[in-house]
Amino acid sequence: MKKIITSVLILVMAIALVACKNDKVQEKTSQGETKTYITITALNGEKEEIQLEVLYNPQRIAVLDLAALDIIDNIGMGERIVGSADNSIEYLSAYVDNQEIADLGTIKEADLEAVFACEPDIIFIGGRLAASYNALSEIAPVVYLATDTKNGVVESVNKNAAVIASIFGLEDDVTAKTADFTSRIDELRKISDGRTALVGMTTSGSFNLLGNDGRCSIIGREAGFNNLTSAAGTASHGNEASFETILNQNPDYIFVMDRDSAIGTAGTRFAKEIMENELVKSTEAYKNGRIIYLENPAVWYTAEGGITALDIMLKDLEKGLN
Repeated sequence: MKKIITSVLILVMAIALVACKNDKVQEKTSQGETKTYITITALNGEKEEIQLEVLYNPQRIAVLDLAALDIIDNIGMGERIVGSADNSIEYLSAYVDNQEIADLGTIKEADLEAVFACEPDIIFIGGRLAASYNALSEIAPVVYLATDTKNGVVESVNKNAAVIASIFGLEDDVTAKTADFTSRIDELRKISDGRTALVGMTTSGSFNLLGNDGRCSIIGREAGFNNLTSAAGTASHGNEASFETILNQNPDYIFVMDRDSAIGTAGTRFAKEIMENELVKSTEAYKNGRIIYLENPAVWYTAEGGITALDIMLKDLEKGLN
């Protein structure tokens, strides 16, 4: 009897600990089966914050966003993925090569029939699939998380990783993996102090300038460079700039992301071929060896928001600047 009482007490204490860790966990019984649910904060198809109820510790996961896939992989839940979008990111290639994981289309266009067929408990998407939010929600709860450039990439990764980890009760695991991001940003700010920069992407032979409202915003907003491009509306593909403009602005640094390499466009010139012309060679950035070619453009362009992605992005900056 004493052993039975002790076992019951241990069980009660375990349940109490789970309840304390997240007071939004709920038990629901349907058709004789009890399931646990958790309420998280995510976005809807209009990119508005909502409270979303999802299955706690889901066993069948569909992922149509590379940042979410990255985070799920980092917390060790990759074996539960039953379907994923195609991708060309090396550290996520296992989810493309695995024949047991269904091909669900791309991060821009989901194969709804394939998503339905893999019978997911939960679906993860990013901004490129916001228009498909309602259709996917007919299949299973859709967790849509995004990078908020106003708050910064680091804060967004920390926040989104914590949300995803909470679904599996793995908050402590994810905290350990994101612990050094802020200190690494602080080190970059020591280099950027008082320095100007132009940030942009090469695409189809041109150089498009990016502000702090979208891709590569970490360079200006968090790493601390004074991004000379203040125009709004550059979040997607930037604003095409003449090389005369680059010379006239004459920044201390130029950061270049090769979009054509990122998406595998055939028959185009590499970023270095485009950038190192006579006009750009007249800038202080070129003369001082301060044109930084981001070594992993596919990560910057398609996978921003993941834990491994952020680590790689910071390494690209650290290597380029040091």
